[in-house]
Amino acid sequence: MISALDRKLLRDLWRLKGQVLSIALVIASGIALLVMSLSTHEALRETARTYYERYRFGHVFATVERAPLHLEARLGAIDGVQNVQTRISKQAVLDVEGFAEPLLGRLVSIPEGEQPVLNQLVLRSGRLVEPDRPDEVILNESFAEAHGLRPGDSIAAIVNAKRRTLQIVGTATSPEFIYIISPYALIPDKKRYGVLWMGQRALEAAYDYEGAFNDVSLSLQRGADSRQVVEQLDNLLAPYGGVGAVDRDDHLSAWFVNNELEQNRTTARLLPTIFLAVAAYLRSMVLNRLIATERSEIGLLKAFGYSSIQVGWHYAKLVIAMNVIGILLGWGLGAQLGRFSTASYAENLNFPLLIYSPGPVSFAIGALVSLAIGLAATARGVRRAALLPPTVAMSPPAPPSFRPRSGAFAGLTRALDQPTRIILRQIDRWPARAATTALGFALAVAMMILSLSFTDAVDRLAHDHFVESEREDLALAFESPKPITVLHEITRLPAVLSAEPMRIVPANLSSGHVTHRGAVEALTPDARLTRIFDPERGALEVPQSGIAITAKLAEKLGVQTGDEIWLEMLEGRRPEGSILVSAVFDSYIGMSAYTSLETLNDFLGDRPLVENVKVLFDESRETELLAALKGLPTVSAAGLRSAAISNFEATIAETLLIFIGFFSAFSFGLGFGVTYNAQRISLSERGRELATLRVLGFTRRETLYILTGEILLLVLVSLPVGCLLGFGLTALFVNAPGFNTELMRIPLAIQGSTYGASVLVLLIAGLVAGASMKRRIDRLDLVSVLKTRE
Repeated sequence: MISALDRKLLRDLWRLKGQVLSIALVIASGIALLVMSLSTHEALRETARTYYERYRFGHVFATVERAPLHLEARLGAIDGVQNVQTRISKQAVLDVEGFAEPLLGRLVSIPEGEQPVLNQLVLRSGRLVEPDRPDEVILNESFAEAHGLRPGDSIAAIVNAKRRTLQIVGTATSPEFIYIISPYALIPDKKRYGVLWMGQRALEAAYDYEGAFNDVSLSLQRGADSRQVVEQLDNLLAPYGGVGAVDRDDHLSAWFVNNELEQNRTTARLLPTIFLAVAAYLRSMVLNRLIATERSEIGLLKAFGYSSIQVGWHYAKLVIAMNVIGILLGWGLGAQLGRFSTASYAENLNFPLLIYSPGPVSFAIGALVSLAIGLAATARGVRRAALLPPTVAMSPPAPPSFRPRSGAFAGLTRALDQPTRIILRQIDRWPARAATTALGFALAVAMMILSLSFTDAVDRLAHDHFVESEREDLALAFESPKPITVLHEITRLPAVLSAEPMRIVPANLSSGHVTHRGAVEALTPDARLTRIFDPERGALEVPQSGIAITAKLAEKLGVQTGDEIWLEMLEGRRPEGSILVSAVFDSYIGMSAYTSLETLNDFLGDRPLVENVKVLFDESRETELLAALKGLPTVSAAGLRSAAISNFEATIAETLLIFIGFFSAFSFGLGFGVTYNAQRISLSERGRELATLRVLGFTRRETLYILTGEILLLVLVSLPVGCLLGFGLTALFVNAPGFNTELMRIPLAIQGSTYGASVLVLLIAGLVAGASMKRRIDRLDLVSVLKTRE
């Protein structure tokens, strides 16, 4: 049996269906974002964990120049080590038919005819390599698909300075190469960097590595301390040119996956909270103003014997009903968006499997957070309704105390037409109500700015990296350091206009108890193709005797300009010593350290050597130059800046812009919800007044102008505040842990066009909401409204 109050509740929900639905959609947006982020995070974490376990991804990894195989027994004897997998890993230049550029590949050895002990392959097509077939390889799936290669095709490669034709017998993925990125690239490029698994004996013969290895992976027993294992492994490999072991968390591919998980967690904390807070504000506004228009009904309910608790619970149920509708919509939308988001990540991260089975936790968290915020925001209104005495409730509210205005305001209003004066007086007489309404509009603008600002950030990041810092047309790398005279060989290549030497050496940079494993990049004093670039200060000079480090690295080491850090080189004789921090500069990418080429070679005790060359060439002869590079065995990698930019833009378009679209759509819904509710409540409160104006001779257009003009004026007033809030929210977001990492920092760079687009979107949302009000005013029954008791 439905009680009288519940019947009233249903009638109220139907009468307020437009407002209830718009509020429910804002709630649903927040819950959908929360469920999407949490379920995506949960799915990615479970998918990665299952993938790692099923295909035996190692726990500790190390590279070495060359170590004897008999060392494997000593590695296995390290306390906590369960399995040892030694192998050969080398870079090679690839030549794919029909592709002009020379490509870079990573050759990795595997046992012939069987899976390796660790880092096993997921065969997607074909078979494993077989014994006595030294030219057979398995390609990583994404590289093969990018070039249309399949088992039975062939690919040319320069293996140890010799050109060979390799037969593709299969395609595969591996937990070791979820995130496949070239050592010289900013982001993955499926077309220009691939992994080729080759038979162990074939690679031994190709590189003269019989009885030796240069790469090792370890799996650990449950409960083993990976830090101790890393330390002992480094000690064992140091005599053989080890460059430092890392555990799984610091493995390049796993680190990127963990970073994606952290970004999802950050998104789950920030964006849904903002949407749910705005939804709570809308519920509070609707409830408070609904109670103000239902004073007499509340008095009658109490006069008929309903207690304060019953009346309060009635209005609390109205809030809960709005929440329930939004929760159900948010659950459904969030589950679908979560599946789409997870599938997108799985495709980009080369997961061969996908585990998307969102548990009840993310849905429960969304519902509980929404209910808690909503009830807390409306508690004051519910309490006021419950405590309203019957005699006071049944009496009309005391009219506000108005007094004539004088001065500038009075002069301004006298110069305006009558409808505009009505609008200004309404705002002047209810300033708190106008301020809260304007705040809602400002929050809608802020959310749109936050959503669109990511495109500005990406543009700024790409400009600073590809235009200001890396200015070369072509970047070349050698397998090992070469005499600086190699520049003459490069400059004689067709189309080359100029060439600049560079050297990158892995190193440990330490200060006190903090150590960062990175690299030192060495430039010539007059370098122009690679510059040390600070977004605020511009290009900096190459330090002649000290070292210039990024602000992020300085923060990690706890140093500043003028301090000294300890430098341990991880190449050659592995010298170490102190070096002066001559400059600290801001950078959005990586944790770089720069010095002069002469300083680095002196520190290493080497004659003038280079490992990289930056090239400027005649673009009209690009094809001729690329063809020459394919036949140059000394070059182990070549990367075009134009290709890197195109890949960066394509990758961003596939991932980030999709999610920006989601957030922008939600932000538009937020703006519509705020403007619609403000106008709908105003129409409900002022229906008698507007109808009276119609009877007195005001036209429909003038009446609509009075109703919507107030809202549009508040929208205009809220725009500067919204822009400031948008800047603050964006600053909060880009400095959150998931977006301020050692690999990349999102710049705070909001363009004027973003502010303009955000303002335009809110104005459009206001006009759309105003159009719905026009239909209501056109259908307004003047006689029935005038009979309505306020």
